Amino acid sequence: MAGRVGLTADRLVRAGAELADEIGFEHVTLSELARRFDVKVASLYSHLRNSQDLKTRIALSCLEELADRAADALAGRSGKDALGAYADVFRDYARQHPGRYTATRFPLDTETALASAGVRHARMTRAVLRAYGLAEPEQTHAVRMLGSVFHGYVSLERAGGFSHGPPDSQESWERIIDALDALLRDWPTP
Repeated sequence: MAGRVGLTADRLVRAGAELADEIGFEHVTLSELARRFDVKVASLYSHLRNSQDLKTRIALSCLEELADRAADALAGRSGKDALGAYADVFRDYARQHPGRYTATRFPLDTETALASAGVRHARMTRAVLRAYGLAEPEQTHAVRMLGSVFHGYVSLERAGGFSHGPPDSQESWERIIDALDALLRDWPTP
């Protein structure tokens, strides 16, 4: 089949990420990917072990892509400016690439997670928090809080949870960043 020419694991992962944006990450399978390339599923097995392997590779690729965007957004920023820019990266990525964003939430085993760009995300979050002077273990609590707020808001917004009345979700987003900044500046001590 002509579609087989040029297949590589990287090309399949890129196509899988595009497919995730089109049909949803949860629907990405080797069968769907084979249809995209007009090949039999068996031809993909020389590049990918199974659908789990494909999804893991897509997740790793999307985590890297998101980390690169976050690093660019954080360059030269600190404090509330960095906090807002960092938060916006997640929200914008979810809007532009809904399937890829979902892929960044895909569960990875510990070894894979520790070798992924997820570690970069944690370091960048801690870099944002430097301006707030939080020491451990409070810094870890703050990292978890920010992740929960960013991802929770994005998930609710994507599900249409804020589209039924005023105020506009952008206004709420900005107020949440203001509130997070105030909380981080006056972090409660145990």
